[in-house]
Amino acid sequence: MRLLSDRREAGRLLAEKLMEYAGRGGTIVLGLPRGGVVVAFEVAKALDVPLDIFLVRKLGAPGQEELAVGAIASGGVRVMNQDVVVALGLSQAQIEAIAAREQAELERRERAYRGESSPPDLAGKTLIVVDDGLATGASMRTALRSLRSHSPARIVLAVPTAPRSTCAALEREVDEAVCLMTPEPFYAIGQWYADFSQTSDQEVVKLLSEAAAFGRPRAESAPH
Repeated sequence: MRLLSDRREAGRLLAEKLMEYAGRGGTIVLGLPRGGVVVAFEVAKALDVPLDIFLVRKLGAPGQEELAVGAIASGGVRVMNQDVVVALGLSQAQIEAIAAREQAELERRERAYRGESSPPDLAGKTLIVVDDGLATGASMRTALRSLRSHSPARIVLAVPTAPRSTCAALEREVDEAVCLMTPEPFYAIGQWYADFSQTSDQEVVKLLSEAAAFGRPRAESAPH
């Protein structure tokens, strides 16, 4: 199985599997910052539908930040990994301290990426939720549950690479799931990219600005 060259190629390949949504009114592509926005940009561009963001923050275990004890999302939804919480013997006070720190970062990013813009109305829309890959799927599960509370018409999960088991588990949370590559064994998302360099806040803002015209009616040519 060949590597994806970078997130942009991943987005273009993912878009090929989603062409039934091309130009369809009421469809929004939501990228999970930061890396997911690069993939989502290419999807939204190919489908010519609006691009927006949906923020999720992993709640990392004290001293083991990569180990997720849960996650929080825009709108205040929190999903906990109780097995990890119990195994680490975390108190409620510790959990609240972690959550408060990540909530502050979530709000900082929301301001940085949106500026004064309001989030879009998601009710009755088809939402294509994109990230650059999944490992355990904890953050994506939190995002999907939070998005479901907005009463969309349909939720489509779209990722370039993930373990087969994670995709199968998340299929129950959505109306459709598109997982481009499900290699086994799966150790980390970055191993399936030739270039998995970090995405900056500035790049996210730039992509959102460039995507502002996606999904808008084309102006008719002026008569000669």
